[in-house]
Amino acid sequence: MSADEEDGFDDDMDEAEVPSEWLTTLADMSMLLMSFFIMLFSMSSLDVKKFTDSFTAVRSALGSTGKNMTTAPVSSAEMSTLVEQAKLKQRIIGEQRRVFEQFRSYVSQKGLDGVVGATLEAGKITIAFPSGVLFPKDGVDLSEEGKARLRTLYDFLVKTAGERVNIRGFTDDQPPGPGSRFRDNWEVSSLRAVAVLRYMLSLGMPSNRLTATGLADLEPLYPNDTPDHRARNQRVEFVLERFIGGE
Repeated sequence: MSADEEDGFDDDMDEAEVPSEWLTTLADMSMLLMSFFIMLFSMSSLDVKKFTDSFTAVRSALGSTGKNMTTAPVSSAEMSTLVEQAKLKQRIIGEQRRVFEQFRSYVSQKGLDGVVGATLEAGKITIAFPSGVLFPKDGVDLSEEGKARLRTLYDFLVKTAGERVNIRGFTDDQPPGPGSRFRDNWEVSSLRAVAVLRYMLSLGMPSNRLTATGLADLEPLYPNDTPDHRARNQRVEFVLERFIGGE
């Protein structure tokens, strides 16, 4: 084979092996951009016509990046579903903000500032009690002070019928001491969460609103490097989530 023929052969091979991986990357990026756009709209005040027009414009722009890139058409029913989901998410976040502000006011009225903490993130309200407020040291049975604190919390939660509550127990990273009747921190955190759940049930909380989870030393708030940090990591949290159909 001559040199010219070899060069021609190489050129043909180059044309035949043009990589197309960039199409996959571009398609993934386009889908991420579209998802991000929808998320932004769900967090702002929603105008259905603006949402529909903007979504269509973005889809058209993404679909016109090249002949080799195809996009599935979005039907009017699918568009309506997307709009309704965004509106529902927006409504839930708004309701959670209202409940969160009500709880902050309630905490101040009851003199619980500095005793109980509360945060709002992504539509979830987290109410946290240090374990020392609810339980004796290394114990899993509620103290009288702990029961009093839970009765105060119950009076608020019972009025928020649209919230499901996950009670989560946490410990630090130190295992139960020698001679302890508990096998490990999983058992300690689980028993504490269940003890709180059972007491809330005894006060009259509907059982379908409550769950209990023991998480041992997972998700520490602080490094477990000082006695104070370990004490802060030992806590019981109430995670409130709005559910569809709740008042």
